[in-house]
Amino acid sequence: MENQEPQRLTRPRKRKKKKRKGTWLLITLVCLLLIAGAGYIFRKQAALLAFDTLMKDTVTETLDQSYEKIDEEVKPDKVQNPFSLLLLGTDERKNEPGRSDTVIYSVVRPEDSKILLISIPRDTYTEIAEENKKSKINAAYARGGIKRSVDTVENLVGNNVDFYATINFQGLKDVVDKLGGVHLPITKVIENKQKIHEKLRIEPNKSIYDGDDALSYARYREDSDFNRTMRHRVLIDAVMARALEIKNITKIPDLIKVAGSNFKTNMNSTFMIDLAKSFYEGSMPTFSNYMLKGKGAMRDSVWYYDPDQEDIEYIRKLITNWHDPSTPADQLMQPSMEDGSNASGQ
Repeated sequence: MENQEPQRLTRPRKRKKKKRKGTWLLITLVCLLLIAGAGYIFRKQAALLAFDTLMKDTVTETLDQSYEKIDEEVKPDKVQNPFSLLLLGTDERKNEPGRSDTVIYSVVRPEDSKILLISIPRDTYTEIAEENKKSKINAAYARGGIKRSVDTVENLVGNNVDFYATINFQGLKDVVDKLGGVHLPITKVIENKQKIHEKLRIEPNKSIYDGDDALSYARYREDSDFNRTMRHRVLIDAVMARALEIKNITKIPDLIKVAGSNFKTNMNSTFMIDLAKSFYEGSMPTFSNYMLKGKGAMRDSVWYYDPDQEDIEYIRKLITNWHDPSTPADQLMQPSMEDGSNASGQ
């Protein structure tokens, strides 16, 4: 099996901007799927009316069950422009402490229909909040839950986290099974072979992949962090495409219940629904992606991802630029991510 390593990320110079779909913007996925699904049957205005009159109460009840604030914080009901959102994909399993398998710092600008996604590799070597020592960034969630994760990420990127959202990978598996599987562009066998990794194997060229295969696709780790984050993006795109097929429109309420039982956030239901509506009433958002640069390093026989200090400073400037409400849309810094290999199979 040959692993193809992606090209290194580079900052934009005079390169043409490349637009991409988002990766793990899961907290708005529930509402967006619902409203976009209704749009297949009704015109835009009618879809929003149908949502408000027929489904809003059910969706609100489900989303309210996912609400979990940090300490005694008070967050606004009204959508802010812009705001930051920390996205965590957790890998919580029975009798094991959960770790944040996916860490993405995002800046959302609803009025401009733009979203910045900065992927932070799970093995990034950084200082863990409240511990005064360094470790892998995904350990923060296991040791101190969402609060320590938020504090740790804030220290790393030098900017505040306005909101957070976490989703358990089990929720993704259940959603895929509820949809009857998804289409994935897997052209080669994907298999974990190292003893230290969970055993998994996915056969290529299937017409449809079930929830177990989809979860393995997200968890496969024997190539690079860059390819791993790419597969996450491919998988979420596949889930969205499958959910919006006409035959699956009637399953959307069930999908909301499944997804809602597997994520937590400190955005309340009013905030999330209004955010989804703001995108639907205007234009669907465009995404700008970046991943923290670094290199692998061994410490006490443990592999870490050493972040590039110069790149940390670049990311801090990037976030500050996007998070400043006075920055015009045409003056937003635009990062560039070069896909060095196909995320379909290794």
